[in-house]
Amino acid sequence: MNINPLSILTIISALLMMVCILLQARGASLGAGFGSSGELFTTRRGTDKSLFEATIVLAILFVGSLVVNLILG
Repeated sequence: MNINPLSILTIISALLMMVCILLQARGASLGAGFGSSGELFTTRRGTDKSLFEATIVLAILFVGSLVVNLILG
């Protein structure tokens, strides 16, 4: 089993991205699961915007580390 720093980066970024995605859950009622949450579309502000941007950065980091690991692997 080969554990290198790139694999560790991939795992950590995946775990942090999952946490960020779960923290963004809005309208977690049963109706929201079927697409009828009844919420209006609003702009993101404050912590919600920071969490959204962190999720994007983590997703890019995750995919980038997978691609580099595939090329070097």
